Amino acid sequence: MDTEIRFSALQTSRNRFWTGFDATLYEATAGYDETFCANHSVSMHVGAPVYVTSRCDGSFVRRLQVRGDLKIIPAGFSRIWEIDRLAHKLTINLSRSLVETAADAMGVSANRVSIAPQLHVRDPQIEHIGWAIKHELETNEPIGRLYAESLGLALASHLIRRYAPRGARRISEAGLSKRRLQRVTDYIHQHLASDLSLVELAATVNVSPSHFNLLFKQSVGLSAHQYVIRRRIEHAIHLLLDERIPLSEVALRAGFANQSHLASSMQRLVGVTPASLRRTVV
Repeated sequence: MDTEIRFSALQTSRNRFWTGFDATLYEATAGYDETFCANHSVSMHVGAPVYVTSRCDGSFVRRLQVRGDLKIIPAGFSRIWEIDRLAHKLTINLSRSLVETAADAMGVSANRVSIAPQLHVRDPQIEHIGWAIKHELETNEPIGRLYAESLGLALASHLIRRYAPRGARRISEAGLSKRRLQRVTDYIHQHLASDLSLVELAATVNVSPSHFNLLFKQSVGLSAHQYVIRRRIEHAIHLLLDERIPLSEVALRAGFANQSHLASSMQRLVGVTPASLRRTVV
């Protein structure tokens, strides 16, 4: 096939300021494409079934791809693919540094992590992360950088767990010290209304973002994202006691994107909406 594939980005993380990775939801026309991957690339088929021909590192696959089918191309490899009709894909690019810091946090020597190209694979964990990232790209109410970066880190960690050689060293950590944990939780409480990121929180205790996420969860039993959401809901409930504050302002002061985002988060975690809680207690 001589025609080059034309790519049209439908949604992109370009202006989301995610650290360590990016994601694009795109439409591709029938044709041929060859791309060198400077970063680790994970692509997921998200549209109607289509026959795809893929080549990488001497491997060749031609088969029908359906929703959830995955392709993993490590950094430093080129891949060639052909499609005979319109296709919809989600591509996630993980930087080398993100994978290296994730390996470091897991106690795995980065130079012992060898990710082989996978031209067609089904992996429920990667698929789950992929659909979550797709939803974050498409929604009008994004949860935020901290959530997105947690997904990117989870993806990098999963690739390492799957492809790191057996016997690779693991670090046993006891979590953050009381002083360091207090420092980061104080920072979170002081900046609840901000769009917090893993990089920002990790900097408060001078560790890598991936190492921070592991240590924080070991310390409090929740990921940083889960902890922040719970603290934001607690703050919102406190603000709801003052009926002079509009619900939309309560949401913004507590760090939610808007009133709808606050309502859905409260409904999911405490079983009531802000409006119903205010009617009950005010």
